[in-house]
Amino acid sequence: MILGCDAAGIDEDGNEVVLHSVIGQTGHGVGPKERRSILTEHYQGTFAERVTVPTWNILPKPKELSFAEAACLPTAWLTAYRMLFTNSGVRPGDSVLVQGAGGGVATAAIVLAKAAGLRVFATSRDEAKRKRALELGALEAVEPGARLPERVDAVIETVGAATWSHSVKSLKPGGTIVISGATSGDRPSHAELTRIFFLELKVVGSTMGTKDELEDLLAFCATTGVRPVIDEVLPMDRAREGFERLDAGGQFGKIVLTNG
Repeated sequence: MILGCDAAGIDEDGNEVVLHSVIGQTGHGVGPKERRSILTEHYQGTFAERVTVPTWNILPKPKELSFAEAACLPTAWLTAYRMLFTNSGVRPGDSVLVQGAGGGVATAAIVLAKAAGLRVFATSRDEAKRKRALELGALEAVEPGARLPERVDAVIETVGAATWSHSVKSLKPGGTIVISGATSGDRPSHAELTRIFFLELKVVGSTMGTKDELEDLLAFCATTGVRPVIDEVLPMDRAREGFERLDAGGQFGKIVLTNG
């Protein structure tokens, strides 16, 4: 199986395009009874010279975005976009906590939330990543578990067990945790159930995003000047270096592979 969910490139007609990596969302091209999947589950992924997807999964690349920038958007950035603007219930002026600054979804959430007029707080174990979070627009970046200066309207949670209790405790009454991952594990030692029901908190699961949301995200970036944070761009034959950097946890933002 060829890995990789994100890609931007040239289609067979010479058009500059971006791929939506959820296959079978509406049945187009693969049959209405097939369950949806993402590239690399049932279909070959994007770390390749050529990629095959149903034509429905191709969107025009805005001219304002480079191929490297556009290629960052279909998974992590789309996930962050849906978490913030579809599932969290926040409005401009509200506050959000982004756990684990430096990860792909978390970095995207900081940039998108700032651009949308939200007040952003962030956490990271790494001092350098906390500094970068501030540079991207966070009002304050603290170590995981540290008390925030105020409770927030929503939490963008991708870390899981290690930060779950802090996420729950950081919410205002009636606030929302949106969770799309659990990189530290899915079994927190303190589920905080009493706090969740007593303060009427909401826990919302979120996965990827729709083609329409990707189209909206592309337009949002093109019109506002928001751009993905790119840690490094490498040719395909140096992909191993990129994976080693990811494995070491030293990246801030996306690592992009190119075909030339």
